[in-house]
Amino acid sequence: MLERYGHGGDLTTAAEAYGRQEDEFVDFSSNMNPLGPPEAVRRELVRYAERIAAYPDPAVRRLRAKLAARYGISEEAILAGNGAAELIDLAVRAFRPGTVALPMPSFGEYADAVRKAGGRIIPVPLRPESDFTLDERAFAEAESASSADMLFIGSPNNPTGRLADPSLILKLAERGGIVIVDEAFIDFVPDEERYTLIREAAVRPNLFVIRSMTKFYAVPGIRLGYMVGSPAGLDRLRGLQIPWSVNSLAQRIGEAVLDDAAFAAETHRWLQREKPRLAGKLKQLGMHVYPSDANYLLARLPEAEGLTAASLQREMGRRGVLIRDASRFDGLDGRYCRFAVKLREHNDRLAAALGECLRLFL
Repeated sequence: MLERYGHGGDLTTAAEAYGRQEDEFVDFSSNMNPLGPPEAVRRELVRYAERIAAYPDPAVRRLRAKLAARYGISEEAILAGNGAAELIDLAVRAFRPGTVALPMPSFGEYADAVRKAGGRIIPVPLRPESDFTLDERAFAEAESASSADMLFIGSPNNPTGRLADPSLILKLAERGGIVIVDEAFIDFVPDEERYTLIREAAVRPNLFVIRSMTKFYAVPGIRLGYMVGSPAGLDRLRGLQIPWSVNSLAQRIGEAVLDDAAFAAETHRWLQREKPRLAGKLKQLGMHVYPSDANYLLARLPEAEGLTAASLQREMGRRGVLIRDASRFDGLDGRYCRFAVKLREHNDRLAAALGECLRLFL
């Protein structure tokens, strides 16, 4: 099992399992931008040698100022963190909800954080027959979901890639309780402004938005994210955050990439070309591919004896191609896989390897 630690992108485990060097794999299990890191990151890495002996700014002021100017919100409405994972954990520990409504399938760290804090999870099932769309019917079917103390919503959701309707989220927030929207992949949406709730979160007492800066800019190793919310609410998280949570290299890289509009435009052009092309190849192989607003695709395997996401993952790994066994997400069975969208030559290698492996079962 490649998802030993609950995530894709674990090249060390893959190398141990399949007897290859880490750099020999093409990794479709992790949803990083294949165009990155942008050149601004490389420049900062060179310059950083002059600053490594100095402590980071504990308040992350320059990065927060740039984000505040970008979105037209107060700097006090922004809390930087050591990746989105830290902010998810801090939110649950700060508000200590007794019950948390979670659409399922969704990112496993929401449930992990809730369980660690002793909270009870109320599943909100997302149905494959409706392409995993989050709607009011899903909440109506979930017992007590509307009265939960906290609600997590991924937009786009992981692993389904579906955006949530902003008007629905605001309606849910008006019922009371804390609503946390994880927008880790929303940078990949060309018309992000239509869907992000950053400005709403900055002025509402119970609405919070989490953003990641590592997926879009392909720098997961530095761990950088931020949360937008009411200053009073963020103070509760800040009181639990360890000092110097965001290191100085992460801060400098975050500041630099925000100015790279050309990289963002190139990323959107790449995804617009390659996502439908990869989806078409997966369909030709007999998979059911669900609509996605993000840089990854959720697919259901054709029925065949012995064919599961786990068995396919093993066969693909032996060929140097890593895919995500999506049955590890609550709410999905053993026939679901998730594929990142990558550069054309890598997508073609994925399709060729998939075709070879599927012939072993079909």
